[in-house]
Amino acid sequence: MKTWLKGFALPTQDQEEAYLNTIRRTCYTTWYPFRVLAGRGLEELRFEAVTIFYGGNGSGKSTLLNLIADKLGLERESPGSRSEFFDRYVSMCRADKAGIPPGSRMITSDDVFNHMLDMRRLNLGINRRRQELFDDWVRDRSTPSRMTSMADYEELSRVVDSRRMTQSEFVRRRLGGNVPEHSNGESAFIYFNEKIQDNALYLLDEPENSLSPVRQLELARFLEDSARFYDCQLVLATHSLFLLAMRGARVYDLDDSPARVKDWTELENVRAYHRFFQEHSAAFGDG
Repeated sequence: MKTWLKGFALPTQDQEEAYLNTIRRTCYTTWYPFRVLAGRGLEELRFEAVTIFYGGNGSGKSTLLNLIADKLGLERESPGSRSEFFDRYVSMCRADKAGIPPGSRMITSDDVFNHMLDMRRLNLGINRRRQELFDDWVRDRSTPSRMTSMADYEELSRVVDSRRMTQSEFVRRRLGGNVPEHSNGESAFIYFNEKIQDNALYLLDEPENSLSPVRQLELARFLEDSARFYDCQLVLATHSLFLLAMRGARVYDLDDSPARVKDWTELENVRAYHRFFQEHSAAFGDG
C-alpha cells in the first residue's frame, strides 16, 4: 500500500514561543494556529496507508489536516480556517514526503454539504423555468404571433411547437428533466465515490457527517478498498467508530495528553459505546 506522505513535523513549543516573542504589536486576540497544538506531543507524526486523527471538538484534528493540506499544496474546494499567522506557521512545519501524486486533495464535510445544496439549487432553477414554459405554452396557443423579421424566428418556432405539441412534450423538449436527487446520506456517499480516484493522497475531514451508521460502514469498506487495492493513501479526522475500526489504521488520540497512537478499542468514546451496549445487551436478546 502506498504512503507518499511519510511524516509531518510541527514546530516545537519553544520554537512557537520564540517566534511569538518577536511580534511587537499587541492588538491580536488569537495567534491561530500557534498555541493550538503546542505541548500536545504531536511534533513528529508518522503515517501509514490509513492514518486517523481522533478527538472531540477543539482537539485540533481539523487544524492538523488544514496544515498538512496547505504544506503539500493540495487541491480543495472549501477554504480552511486561516489567520494572519497561518502561512508563517506552515513555513515552520516539515513534511517527509515522496512525490505527492497529481489529483491529491482535501475533502471536507463542507464540500459534501455544498454539493448537496448545489443539486437542490439547480433543481429549484429547473422547476422555476418549467413553470415559465408552462405559461409560454398556454399563451402561445391562444395569442396570434406574426414573424416580421428573422429576429422573431425563435418566437415563431416556440409558437409552432406549442400548437403542435402537448404541454408536457413542449416543456420536456425545451427543458429536460431534473437532476436526480438522493437523500443526504446517498448524496454524500456518491460524492466520495466520484472524488476519490486511484493512486492519490486524500485528506478527509469528518467524512461521516450526513451518513447513517449503515452508510458509515459502507464508507469504511470503500476507504479500506481504496487503500488496499487502488493505491490511495488516506488521512482522516473523525470520531466515527466505524471509520476508526478500519483495518491497519494508525490512530492518533488527540484527546490524550500527550497525544499518542492507540488501538481503536482503547479510545474513550468507543469504550463508552461498548459499555452502553453491554448494559443493554438483554434488549438485543443477548442477555
